[in-house]
Amino acid sequence: MALLPNLFGGSGGIDRMLEDVRRLQQQMEKAFGGSGPMPLMRSDWQPAIDVKENPDGITVTAELPGLDDKDVEISLDEDVLTIKGEKRTEEKREEKGWHVQERSYGAFSRALQLPFTPKTDAVQANFVKGVLTVMLPRPPEAEKPRTRIEIKTG
Repeated sequence: MALLPNLFGGSGGIDRMLEDVRRLQQQMEKAFGGSGPMPLMRSDWQPAIDVKENPDGITVTAELPGLDDKDVEISLDEDVLTIKGEKRTEEKREEKGWHVQERSYGAFSRALQLPFTPKTDAVQANFVKGVLTVMLPRPPEAEKPRTRIEIKTG
């Protein structure tokens, strides 16, 4: 006995209708040449991040549950750090019996403007147990010349 009523009649009910919508979405993506996410049946999923600054630099931590390092791309364009990737569904849901799906999937992109431009060869990234940590060391600032200004009187 189904837990949810068959709201749309016929064979398959809501499961059938959702599968038809997914199939239509795939056809639209193919027709418009889009490989990126479309808003229909996709999420606006964004990973949660923490940004911590200290005298040595900035550490950005992003929670990326269910992703591997190969699913994530990190780039640095002067003072803008970009983290992007895609969280794919784990299985095709062609079978019946699904009642709730709360986990989000889809492509994401987070761009953060930094208060300095780090040297790219000094940036480090680690990915452990679904948590990405990016360390951006503060570059040594060039010595700014000091000049004493003489004060003149009357």
